[in-house]
Amino acid sequence: MSQNNHSGKLPPNDNITLKKRPIRKTKKKNIVNYLTCATLDGLSAKTIEVEATFTKGLPGFSVVGLVSSDIQEAKERVKSALLTNDFVFPPLKITINLSPSDIKKSGTHFDLSIALLNALNKEEINEEGLFVFGELGLDGKVKSSSTLFPIILSLKEQGLLKRAIVPKVAMSHLSHITNVDFIAVETLSEAIKLLKNKEFKASTTQFNYKANKIEINNKTFYDSNDIESDFADVKGQTIAKRAALIAAAGMHNFMMEGNPGCGKSMIAKRLKDILPPLLELEMLSIAKHQFLDGTIPDFKAKRPMRSPHHTATSASIFGGGSHKARIGEVALAHNGILFFDELPHFSKNILEALREPLQDKRVNISRVNSKIEYEADLMFVAAMNPCPCGNALSKKKSCRCSEIEVKRYKNRLSDPFLDRIDLFVVMQEINMHDEMNYTSQELKVIVNTAFKAQMKRDQSNLNGKMKEEEIEKFCQLDSQAQKILFSAIERFALSHRSINSIKKVARTIADIEQTEQIEKKHLLEALSYRRR
Repeated sequence: MSQNNHSGKLPPNDNITLKKRPIRKTKKKNIVNYLTCATLDGLSAKTIEVEATFTKGLPGFSVVGLVSSDIQEAKERVKSALLTNDFVFPPLKITINLSPSDIKKSGTHFDLSIALLNALNKEEINEEGLFVFGELGLDGKVKSSSTLFPIILSLKEQGLLKRAIVPKVAMSHLSHITNVDFIAVETLSEAIKLLKNKEFKASTTQFNYKANKIEINNKTFYDSNDIESDFADVKGQTIAKRAALIAAAGMHNFMMEGNPGCGKSMIAKRLKDILPPLLELEMLSIAKHQFLDGTIPDFKAKRPMRSPHHTATSASIFGGGSHKARIGEVALAHNGILFFDELPHFSKNILEALREPLQDKRVNISRVNSKIEYEADLMFVAAMNPCPCGNALSKKKSCRCSEIEVKRYKNRLSDPFLDRIDLFVVMQEINMHDEMNYTSQELKVIVNTAFKAQMKRDQSNLNGKMKEEEIEKFCQLDSQAQKILFSAIERFALSHRSINSIKKVARTIADIEQTEQIEKKHLLEALSYRRR
């Protein structure tokens, strides 16, 4: 009898063939492709990754990631654009995710990214640092959008953007933004071909500003000589024109009081033509705010001027909105003039709220759904009558207002608000013998002289907007001027803000006179413009 072999080993003479296990083919993992885009969060751009997966399941097309209705509508635009360009959708479930998912996203400029991820679903896309922007037409044409310029400018200012695929039609605006390689495309098929072949050839379009260039301390400023309304039209009013010149040269807040028809509005509207030159960055910032307001900027070297009516709401002046905060007149006046005519007729709430941008040069809008902060570095100009009927200063007409009416009229302006005004002028009554004494071109030359003096000192701000440390450094008074200032502080009980305001105005007067140090005559003139 044979014994069982319990060793577990096969006998050496047994002919047994071992069958190999069949090797299972591992399924290819789904590729998660992504392209980089961005969205506006307030006035600042946030980078967004547009991710795409194609998985087995019921065919469908969904976009997720806290997106707005205009991005949800992108599905139909993308479908039509791809189908009209001979693309066949795979029988798969298509999911587009906009990451990070906790940021609200809006804008039609996501269309091109979504379409490219669909068109190149079988290929692996790995393009670090390449942004893709563009709205799609139903025929596949790549269009621009109103938020494209603000987004790209914000990304560039943050140092996040080096190259981007953009609509060719937007290059007339985007060419103003330097140090970014723009790859311009006209159609979706052109963008697909470009991404497939990786032929990223930057557009060479460059924009030349139609303005005079001024080089100071390795900085380039742009200045326009266009005069729309001339100061020569304003007869007489020598003191008011002198104050307007000082206000323009240093971007000081300026207020005029006088009888109706004496020329307050005329002077205010002519100020914008004599304001100081602009840096390119300031011009782009102005353009960004105009795009956000829905207007197409002309990119001229001109500071803006906004003049809202006294019936305007607080939201229209400061910005706001229940669901999406929008900018207002204060933001649109950034780097320019905000003019309030008939000042006491504005709501007291508006006048008090204006203290923040006049002091801090920025405005905060807080809503339940959104909170934004924007720059508001502006020159405030105001005009008002001396009383409700307007005849209190007239030598020929009698005032019809009672003392209570005049007091109530003037009490609409609080001391903290008025303390932020640098120059006050009481206008003279019109005289038939008044003559022309200044033209806008002559005043512009004087303003530019004072501007060059400020920039050569390496100031980061113009005189009217100087910070505390800059005032201490650049507003040096001679011994006589110091004695007069000490006397004025005791006599008029000047606040710290008022003292700084007088110093800044005196500094501008000294720059106009081309004097390095603030002298007695400069300080006396600055004190003469103080509110009584």
